Parts: sequence; C-alpha cells; structure tokens
Amino acid sequence: MTILAAKAPPRLVMDRSLAALAALNFFLADARDGLGPFLDAFLATNGWSPLTLGWIATTGGLIGLLVTPLCGAFVDGSTWKRALVGGPVILVTAFALVTLLFPNEAIVWPGQIGTAVLGAMVGPALAGLTLGLVGERLFAQQVSRNEFWNHGGNFASLFAVFMLVSIYGQSGVIWLMIATATGALIAVWAIDPKRIDHNVARGLARDDGAPGPSGLKVLAASRGLILLAVVMLIFHWGNAPMSRLIAQQFSIELGTPFRTTAIITGISQLTMVFAALSAPFLIRRFGLGAVFLIALVALPIRGLLAGSFSDFWVVYPVQILDGVGAGLLGIVTPVAAERLLSGTGRFNVGFAAVMTVQGIGASLSNVVAGWIVTEGGYGLSHYFGGAIALVALGTFLVYRAEIAPSREETVHGA
Repeated sequence: MTILAAKAPPRLVMDRSLAALAALNFFLADARDGLGPFLDAFLATNGWSPLTLGWIATTGGLIGLLVTPLCGAFVDGSTWKRALVGGPVILVTAFALVTLLFPNEAIVWPGQIGTAVLGAMVGPALAGLTLGLVGERLFAQQVSRNEFWNHGGNFASLFAVFMLVSIYGQSGVIWLMIATATGALIAVWAIDPKRIDHNVARGLARDDGAPGPSGLKVLAASRGLILLAVVMLIFHWGNAPMSRLIAQQFSIELGTPFRTTAIITGISQLTMVFAALSAPFLIRRFGLGAVFLIALVALPIRGLLAGSFSDFWVVYPVQILDGVGAGLLGIVTPVAAERLLSGTGRFNVGFAAVMTVQGIGASLSNVVAGWIVTEGGYGLSHYFGGAIALVALGTFLVYRAEIAPSREETVHGA
C-alpha cells in the first residue's frame, strides 16, 4: 500500500466544459427538484395537512432511496453521464408543471415519487461528472465551486419567484421553470464529452496503478464510509423537516406561500453561497474534520431558536444556521467519500450509498415531524430536531479521524 505524500493542490483552470458545469449547477438549482421547497407551502395553502405532506415526502423519498445505490452503480459503469443529468431535468420539470396545474392526489403522489426516483440519478451523475472533469486532487475545490453556483442559482431563482409571483401570479413560476430547465439542458450539451475521464469519474485515480474497480464488498469493508453514512442519517433526520415546517407555518399564517417560502429559503441559500466560498479555505487551513464540526454544531442551535420563538424575525438566524450546517455538509460529504474510496473505482456507488442512508433519515423524519406537529405544535418538532442533531455531533466527535481523513492519510491500492 502506498501513502500519498502531502503537496499543495493545483489550481483549477476554467475552460468551456468547467464554465458549462458552473452554468449547469446554477440552473439545476431550480430544474432538479421541481417545485422543491415551494411544494409544501403551495399544498398547505390548498388545504393539505402537515401529516399528509409528511407522508408524501416520506413515501417519495423512500421509493427514491431504493434505486439510489443502483443509480450510483449505473453511473460508475456509464459513459453517458451528461444524459443521466439532462434526461431527469426534462421529466422533473414536466411533473412540476402538471402539479401546479392540477394539485390533486392523483397528480401529486406519482409526481413526487417520480421526482424522487429521478433525483436519485442526478446526484451521483453530477458527482461523477465533476470528478471525471477535474480529477481527485481538484475535486474538493470543484465541489465547492459547484455548490457556490448551485446556491447562487437557488437564490436567484427564489428572488425571481418572489418578483414574478408578485407581478404575474402563478403563471410566472411556470415560465421560470421552463427557462431554467432549458438553461440546464444547454449547459449539459456544452460540456465536452471528450474531457470526461470515465475511469477517474468512478474513483480510479490515474496515479495509483489500480488494474480495475474493486468489488462492491469494498463498501461494506470501509468503516469510515459506514460511519459517515450514519452521521449523515442522524443529522438529516433532525434537519430535513425543519425548513419545510417553518415554510408551512408562516405560509399559512401570512397567506402567501410562494413569496414567504422564497424569503425563508432564500436566506439559507444566500448563506450557503458564502459557505461554498469559504469551504476550500477552511478545509485547507483547519482540515476536513473541523469543517464537519462547524456544520454539525449549527443544527442544535437552530432547533433551539426555532422552537423558542414564533415571530417571523426568527427565520433569519434559523435559516442562516441552516445555510452554515447543510451548506458545509453538502461540500464535505462528497469530499470525505472520495477520500475514503479513492483508488477503488467505486466512488459513485459509494457516494450513492451515503446519500441513500442520509435520505432514509430525511425521509422517515418527515412523517415523524408531521405527527409531532399534529400532536404538539411546530415548536416541539423543532426542539426534537435539534436534540437529534446532538446525537450526530456526539457520534462524529467519537469517530472523527475515521470519517474525515486528511488527503495525506488516504491510502490507495488496498
């Protein structure tokens, strides 16, 4: 086994494909998840209960999770990574448009299930596409850039929704979705397929001499990957329902689902832009583990604030903390997975496995949170989420070295 010597990472040089990747992440912010954060608020103001909305999120999420590892394995072996991003964009946008026009159970349920399944393909495909374009040494930098453009696109989309709904009503949202989906498809097309190294994209580093991908049993043997997945499951169990419930609560109270959700979600997305900008420096200066720690600490504080105050002003600190926690984890999670699986050729399926486990937490938590709101109110649900987050923090503190190794500790050629 060979331990890589420490050396400063080279700098990214922008070319057409990386510029297109930036544009893709910008437009995917709106085109990947359909109605995304607006769905709950939109349906809540149409008479849907918190418990029913929780069941929709949980059912769609769990069905999507069943196919996530298969999607990751498919991405590992596929040379059509651009199509695995572009195809879901078309279908998800179609589902969202039909839901806006016909918000009944016969449309909403299959639409959300389809969106969850398609989203399971986009995550690993985008991660593999990124790794195949820039390689392992530049992966952390490019993931941060991806997140910067993604959250910037989210913020721009939310601002556009706020303005368009104010001027044109719901029809403004429809035209915005069509525009962003078109932008995402153009960006996918602009990525040069010859620039994608599909061996590197699956985690076979150029310089480790590995003859081919390891067996899937490498995933079960990676203790660090399993622990990473467990921490992500616990964190997202506590964090996933909180923004949804805050949007439901104030949308019903204020009677403006799209504009209220745009403000609430926009705060966290703008914070995530700054989190993406600072993450590469923080990782280089303090290490991957320290950035994980900052992200995990944010959620218990967030739950305490959200549960203690019911005035609208509280959404500002609460959503800023969401931007810090979820924003940083969105960067360090794929970076940790890449380090733990470097040289195995199983990066995409391994990363998909982590996404599956964290998604189980996020999906199951929705129906639990909906039940808690029904029985004890929104505040109790927020306190519960914050308490769950303390478990994730404690688990990470115990197993920090295994979950977040430094680049110099990464071992190849097992």
